[in-house]
Amino acid sequence: MSDVQTFEQDFARICSMDGPLKVRLEALTKIIAIHDPEFADAYKELVAHLRAAEAGGAAPQIGAIMPSFLLSDHNGHLVGLESMLGKGPVVISFNRGHWCEYCDLELRTFAAAHVEFARHGTRVVSIMPERLEFLRRVSDRTNHTFLTLSDMDNSYAMELGLVIWLGERVQKLLSGSGLSLEKVQGNDSWFVPIPATFVLDSKGVIVARYVDPDFRTRMDVDKVLAIVASINAGKA
Repeated sequence: MSDVQTFEQDFARICSMDGPLKVRLEALTKIIAIHDPEFADAYKELVAHLRAAEAGGAAPQIGAIMPSFLLSDHNGHLVGLESMLGKGPVVISFNRGHWCEYCDLELRTFAAAHVEFARHGTRVVSIMPERLEFLRRVSDRTNHTFLTLSDMDNSYAMELGLVIWLGERVQKLLSGSGLSLEKVQGNDSWFVPIPATFVLDSKGVIVARYVDPDFRTRMDVDKVLAIVASINAGKA
């Protein structure tokens, strides 16, 4: 983005803000509009297109069993959903990539709450379509407080009906800002998942979900904590 140093300073300020994730995400949208109005307008256009297409509408619903997966973690070890079930709630967060400031802000918030999640016996998992070297950046940035998994070619996200194309305008802007998604993802498709959050009980049943084509919004982490607490209390 243009005026990079100032944007980075503003983003760092937002990351250090107190308050709900929703408020900080809204602040991020505002500073993007200030520093690069063309990006902001392209994002609005993309979200409008995705909403009109009802993107994400086929994603698994509350009460369904979460489809299983077998994905690689940032160290190259295969991890299956079944290995996490039976021990407590599982939170699965789909993210566009390490380059997405909205995802970064959400995952930093999950990392900051890792002690609370551990207290509730909850495993938090972030899934994104990135090669391991980039996945490690996310894990390092968040101090290895949750599991990061690579969904190469968006195979699992596609199974769940979460995959969207970024479109030519956003692709051009991101490429112009220096992002090589071909290098990051290992292909030139420019497909990413709709950021989504699924909260599972110990049997893999979806107790809560947040799927919104507007990638600038996310499920608030405080709400996720309240849900896993209710699962453990037998109220969900």
